Amino acid sequence: MQILMNIVVAVQILTALVMIGLVLVQHGKGADMGASFGTGSSGSLFGASGSANFLSRSTAACATLFFVCTLALAYMANTRTEGAAGSSILDRAATPGGAASAAVGSQIPGDAGSRPATGAGVPAPAVSVPVPAPAASAPAGSIPAR
Repeated sequence: MQILMNIVVAVQILTALVMIGLVLVQHGKGADMGASFGTGSSGSLFGASGSANFLSRSTAACATLFFVCTLALAYMANTRTEGAAGSSILDRAATPGGAASAAVGSQIPGDAGSRPATGAGVPAPAVSVPVPAPAASAPAGSIPAR
C-alpha cells in the first residue's frame, strides 16, 4: 500500500509540474486583442473561439490526471489503519489510560500521584502549585552574592 501511495504522489507531482509548464507556454485570449485593433487580422475581438488546440487539450488531460491522483491519495489516507486504539489523534486521546493522559499527568510539577483517577472525557481537577515568595531585593547597583 505504501509503494502505491508513493507512486501516486510521484505522478501527482509530475502532472502538477507539466500542467504549470503548459499553462505558462500558452498565450491568453487577451494577447490577440491588441492585434485586432491594430495591424493584426483576428477573427473576432477576443480571438478565435473555435476548437481547442494541442496545448489546451494537454492541459485538460493533465488537470484530469491531477484530480484523479488527488482523489486516490485522499481515499488511501482515509482508509489506512495504524493501531487498534484508533488511527486519529482524537481517538487515541479519548481512550482511558492512553498516552495523552499519561503525558499530561507527568508534566504537572508537584504531582506525585496525588490526583484521583478520572474517567475518560472528564477534566482533571486543578492542582495547586505553591508559588515561592519573592526574594528580598538588594539595593540598586549591588552585585548579588552566590
